[in-house]
Formats: sequence, structure tokens, C-alpha cells
Amino acid sequence: MKVVVLRLGHRGERDQRVTTHVCLTARAFGAEGVYLTTKDEDVKRNLEDVVKRWGGSFWVRETDNWKKVIKKWKEGGGVVCHLTMYGQDMEDVINKIKGRDVLFVVGAEKVPPEIYKISDYNVAIGHQPHSEISALAVALYMLMPDALKKRYPDARIEVLPSERGKKVVRK
Repeated sequence: MKVVVLRLGHRGERDQRVTTHVCLTARAFGAEGVYLTTKDEDVKRNLEDVVKRWGGSFWVRETDNWKKVIKKWKEGGGVVCHLTMYGQDMEDVINKIKGRDVLFVVGAEKVPPEIYKISDYNVAIGHQPHSEISALAVALYMLMPDALKKRYPDARIEVLPSERGKKVVRK
């Protein structure tokens, strides 16, 4: 199973931190990469630095054609899940997507109406306003609950579980 995120939109300084957190969440919860539809070298550089220090092979790629990304994903047999508060309950969709390649679509601003039509599933993590970061975290956790336990042998920094205090190993 391959899981990737497509981040639609990004409003310069306003969304830089949120987009970075979408990428960090995707990485921490087991996705293998994120496509960004808006060029932002700072976000890309920050994530590359995180991967260098914390390990793994997570990638960030820019695309100027999100429709092509979705089309190619579907042609490869994967499913497209648009995370939106207007969708079906994730509990009703999760068993249909488990074990399949999944592309999660996460918007920054109002997404094009076409997304609702071309996505295989419009999925809601609750039907109340909330952050796209939280929606992505919950969706990824429901799909891959063990991903948070993953350890990276190439990590330069690792945080060890601790009841109190901070236990950090630098390699």
C-alpha cells in the first residue's frame, strides 16, 4: 500500500506554516510523500532538512498540474480520497480503501468543485470546521495505526519514550 498526499493550493506567507505542518503530519503518520501545487522552496527545504535529521525517505514534489497527478494515480489503480467536512464519514470508507494505494487530497483554500467529482471518495473526519492538518492526521491514523511506531535506522535524531523528561539520542 502506497499513501501520498496532494496539497491543493498554498497562499504564500499565510499558509507556509500550515503547509509545512501538513507535510510533517503526512511524514509522521506514514505517507511516503506530498505533492505541492504551489512552489515554495522554504517548505521543500524545511522538509528535506527534517528527513535528513530524523530519517526516512519522505519526499516533497511540486506540480503545476494536479489533474495529471490524480489521473496518473487512478491509472495506476489507486484511489483518491478528498478530505472535506462535506464528505462521507471516514468510518464508512476506511474498509474500502485499506490495502489500496491512496492519494489524500487536502485543500488550502476553497478547492475547485471538480475535485468533488473526480475523487473516488469525499471523506469527512467529522462534519464540523477544523484544520486540514487534523483531518489528515486522523485519516492516516485510521488507515495505518502502526505508522507512528516506525523507527528510522538512518535517523540522526531519535526521541525515546519517557514517562518524564526528554530522552533524545543523537547519532
